[in-house]
Amino acid sequence: MARADRTALSPEPPDGPLGPSGAPGSPGPVDECDGPDSAPDSVPGGPDGAPDGVDGAPHGPGAEAARRAVEAVWRIESARIVGALTRFTGEFDLAEDVAQEAVAEALVAWARDGEPANPVGWLLATGRRRAIDRFRRRSALDERYAALAGRLTEGGASSGAEPAPGNPDDLPWDPDLIEDDVLALMFVACHPVLSPEARAALTLRVVAGLSSEEIARALLVPVPTLQARITRAKKTVAAAGVPFAVPPPEERRERLGGVLSVLYVLFTEGSTATSGDRLLRTDLAYEAIRLARTLTALLPGEPEVFGLLALFELTAARFPARTGPDGEPVLLEDQDRRRWDRSAVRRGLAALDRAIATGHGLGPYGLQAAIAACHAGAPSVAQTDWPRIVVLYEALGRIAPSPVVDLNRAVAVAMAAGPEEALRIVDGLAESGRLSGSHLLPGVRGELLTRLGRTAEARSELELAARMCRNTRERSVLLRKAAALG
Repeated sequence: MARADRTALSPEPPDGPLGPSGAPGSPGPVDECDGPDSAPDSVPGGPDGAPDGVDGAPHGPGAEAARRAVEAVWRIESARIVGALTRFTGEFDLAEDVAQEAVAEALVAWARDGEPANPVGWLLATGRRRAIDRFRRRSALDERYAALAGRLTEGGASSGAEPAPGNPDDLPWDPDLIEDDVLALMFVACHPVLSPEARAALTLRVVAGLSSEEIARALLVPVPTLQARITRAKKTVAAAGVPFAVPPPEERRERLGGVLSVLYVLFTEGSTATSGDRLLRTDLAYEAIRLARTLTALLPGEPEVFGLLALFELTAARFPARTGPDGEPVLLEDQDRRRWDRSAVRRGLAALDRAIATGHGLGPYGLQAAIAACHAGAPSVAQTDWPRIVVLYEALGRIAPSPVVDLNRAVAVAMAAGPEEALRIVDGLAESGRLSGSHLLPGVRGELLTRLGRTAEARSELELAARMCRNTRERSVLLRKAAALG
């Protein structure tokens, strides 16, 4: 993605996929708030995908151990938990509510009693009990409550269907349905009844388990705007009675753009985290790849699905070389390309060939995959076909205009023709204010000024970028570059 690697020119990569605000079909910077008419969203999802804090939770070593355990389970299994609860209840918004209630109860119970043998099963069983309580209180759904209660087993059942064996190691869902549950959850969150902005926000919340702060940074919107957007989206889905299921073939294309856009943003967050002390969040990136592969099987005739998968594979191929032993970022020109995953490169190139073979021309994701392919085939930064990358970015800017596309094009121009022309592009972006909330622009501008020998200005820009950057690993790179300028 645009934040996937780094050359000597820039703390941001000039190499293909865009940053999150540049995702085709996803919203760009928004300054105005969508309105204060809705309460903040309440789905679990604290920093790094962890559950939000709960008032009144216990304190002490046991509480801290419980919180770490809950965070770990939620980070890995949140989408499947919400998906299984949605299948069980038949109601998307109810599933989210009871998932949060289960997390809140776990923080207290696990601190008191220790982590259970089957933590996922515990959360699902607790969520199902909470759902049954909701149905009971509604009083008009006695028959449904009886049917649900008859299937409840402590420790979990297959997606809320039949009771599972008593083995505490058994998964609380049918493994054959895992992909369908998560994919169905994405199609629900990307229903056309929602705006593109709402689809992206809701899916990142329920599928990726990201916090409001992380999503707001990824989509370049204020946190209150994001929270109101998610709340209204959940209400809209509930009011429309959207079924929990992968839609029939005739409806899939209508929702496909939203699903691809959200997978794109999910992978971007995994390839360079917007905050925290890790550069990579490979769990998110590889989940996006898994879902993209599932989509290619579901929609084998859609070129952009293969373009997106190609983009993911080619970008993820560089993951093994992107960080050093201490977790610090490794600049693109310093990476040991022998460590790149050549199997992933081959898979990416094969997917790109499938996209090209349709004869319809490359779309936004296919063009970005073509840019990533230029890097995958180059023996070094210096031997990369930068003029071709500039042309590909120009084409991308025509069909999916974005300030992040322009910024990446500027970096490619600098590599192909020198920093002067690139700086004119970056200065134009600065004057437009379209990336005013992002550290990307001052980071690139500082690098260009460094190349032009304007040291004092460059140091100021790099220090500004470091102040704006929320990822500690990226920030350290920017600060070292600034300090090196004296």
